[in-house]
Amino acid sequence: MHTEVVRIHAPAEFTDWLAQLAKAATDGDPQAELKRRLVLSELAVLRALDKPPQLEDETADLKWVRQSKRYRVWRVSHPYHPGIAVRLICWFPPDARIVVVALFAGDKATIGDVWYSSVGTRADTLIDQWKREIGYDR
Repeated sequence: MHTEVVRIHAPAEFTDWLAQLAKAATDGDPQAELKRRLVLSELAVLRALDKPPQLEDETADLKWVRQSKRYRVWRVSHPYHPGIAVRLICWFPPDARIVVVALFAGDKATIGDVWYSSVGTRADTLIDQWKREIGYDR
């Protein structure tokens, strides 16, 4: 077990989406509550890492998104649940050992793997935005 704390950075789009899920759950939406719990469990997968993943580290929970473009992004998923397929897309800056950038999440249950066709472009834009916001120049 590692002793370092993984700090998860996220753009406003992600934190707003998660806050909306929390509000809907508080207002009594059971599907929003389930999605929120699934995202929190996916974030726990990231917090449990002791180093950025490599291709040989792929698991059912953590996989490289092959459709990614300029940056190697990963998706975190949960075990099968009928009608819900929440995926968390994240990026590990190459020289950072304890920082994960959670880019966005979404439920691909209704559109299937077509969801991944936009992941690369969205991820590139959000990574570039995050780098500008914090002054990351690598």
